[in-house]
Amino acid sequence: MRIVDLLGKDSILLGGMPKNKAEAIDTLVELQVKGGKIADKEAYRKGILAREEQGSTAVGEGIAIPHAKSEAVKGPSLAAMTVPEGVDYEALDDEPSNLLFMIAAPNDGDVHLEVLSRLMTILMDEDFRAKLLGAKDKDEFIKIIDDMEKEKYPDEPANAANAKNEGNNVSDSAYRVLAVTACPTGIAHTYMAAEALEKAGKKMGISIKVETNGSGGAKNVLTKEEIAACDGIIVAADKAVEMSRFDGKKVYKTKVSDGIKIPEELINKIEAGDAPVYHHSGEAVSGGSDDDETFGRRIYKQLMNGVSNMLPFVVAGGIFIALAFLIDTIAGAPQDAGFGTHTAAAEFLKTIGGYAFNFMVPVLAAYIGMSIADRPGFLVGLVGGYLATTGSTFASVGGDIPSGFLGALFAGFAGGYLMLGIEKLCDHMPKALNGIKPVLIYPLAGLGLIAVIMCAVNPFMGMINTGLSNFLNNMGDSSKIVLGCILGGMMSIDMGGPFNKAAYTFGITAIAAGSYDIMAAVMIGGMVPPIAIALSTTFFKNRWTDEERKNGPVNYVMGLSFITEGAIPYAAADPLRVIPSCLVGAAVAGGLSMAFNCTLMAPHGGVFVFAVVSNWPMYIVSLVIGSVVGMMLLALLKKKVPQ
Repeated sequence: MRIVDLLGKDSILLGGMPKNKAEAIDTLVELQVKGGKIADKEAYRKGILAREEQGSTAVGEGIAIPHAKSEAVKGPSLAAMTVPEGVDYEALDDEPSNLLFMIAAPNDGDVHLEVLSRLMTILMDEDFRAKLLGAKDKDEFIKIIDDMEKEKYPDEPANAANAKNEGNNVSDSAYRVLAVTACPTGIAHTYMAAEALEKAGKKMGISIKVETNGSGGAKNVLTKEEIAACDGIIVAADKAVEMSRFDGKKVYKTKVSDGIKIPEELINKIEAGDAPVYHHSGEAVSGGSDDDETFGRRIYKQLMNGVSNMLPFVVAGGIFIALAFLIDTIAGAPQDAGFGTHTAAAEFLKTIGGYAFNFMVPVLAAYIGMSIADRPGFLVGLVGGYLATTGSTFASVGGDIPSGFLGALFAGFAGGYLMLGIEKLCDHMPKALNGIKPVLIYPLAGLGLIAVIMCAVNPFMGMINTGLSNFLNNMGDSSKIVLGCILGGMMSIDMGGPFNKAAYTFGITAIAAGSYDIMAAVMIGGMVPPIAIALSTTFFKNRWTDEERKNGPVNYVMGLSFITEGAIPYAAADPLRVIPSCLVGAAVAGGLSMAFNCTLMAPHGGVFVFAVVSNWPMYIVSLVIGSVVGMMLLALLKKKVPQ
């Protein structure tokens, strides 16, 4: 275990001036706390003092190495202090100590003995000690140790994680930097950010492991040992992720797009010690940007957490229902009230899809509530969302008026913040009741209050929901074409950002209201940008660099799969030309989709769900025309690149 892997900048003090041994110990303990590996400062300090009572850890030659094994230590770490004037540390040679290292080790092994042995080996070199005492800054201090370790242990890899990657038997806890990436849909941004961080770490020679919170669940999950041993964690997320496991560690939180655009800068923030120590409040699952993020950004993340968890229900349910209609269409069933149930197979598929659709709205509200108030928010959100789909169960109070998708949004946010308020009120209750709060008091109070709130709100939300549905259904052909152009363009403005997600959420809202043509325009608008870029790199090669041309064909696959984010690297390199070109092409495709009365019940899938698109031949025509328009605009706006 290398010394430089255990010693961070925040745990180093050059030119300390403690007056006595006790003050030196207090200073070193504070440095350990800043390093983020100490869960209980006082417990760790008691462990250090208990070891000193057995005999001074000052070994002479100006060296002192206080150390302790303790349950209060989350992972092995070091703190260091130089004292030019020296301090009386009760050394065996009665000389003052001017070079002090403090070891913190978990109470589950002998790692402190390994570190102690290694320190003593390198500190016996008088010239080495002189260099440490003369270090001008922390970077130089760490470099002196690094150089000495490389000299003493030339066969040892630069870090243990590299050895592991090369097939040696090294513990998984050797990663210097950990990261978590997550985007609302868990499809593209999540994995693009992970790949960018891994490439940057490899380029910088820094071992890194990235956990992806994708649509299929968390993959490459960070272990307790890895978290304890790392320098810090990057959380690049636009939805909530589990943060309690990072308590006491240095954590830098930011948007998932930063993981794609500036991965080296994020890694440098961890290595430079610029990330703050994270302290979990115990109230809610957290994630995303900095702690001082705006209220609007928090609302956006909470909404996207609900949408991302709702998405599988919408996609699977929509495809099953669409397949039921397709089967009845092939069977020649009349398009009356029973359409989709004419044949036994169609009835089965429509029933299963209907079950998934019935869960869609309550799940949306449940996960919004959970992103705000953790598990207590899940119950109130789920029940509030269900009440939004069925209407009040008390006709005398508010009437059985379903409030639908909008009511579920309200239930999720109202329920989540309601539970936060209940939790704060319960903080004043006797500590003896702490055990029953989460299993009795929170759910009982939350359930009762959300029921009353939804009974009062359902009629008003129901009127708004009905009005929106009637507005969409009664729009004229020309108005629908304009709406299709706007939604298609929004899908292309920021390619996975807030505008894109706003249009996408509107499409899902329309599906819930029974308007399937809007979702068709939204999806085709999101497919155009990558395809337009891929076409341009194929037919207008002189507008792109070698690297861009080489990666161009990948965008055919991403575009056809409805992964708009494939266009991000190209848009980032030349936003003033790429974004307008893609925007116009996407708007044209969205407008044509509306003009041809194309509909889609499945809010994802790209070309894989074209079979359940109504009027699919013209849908393909719309996609081709929009993509070609985008390609031609790129050819006109972009300048030739010298080859």
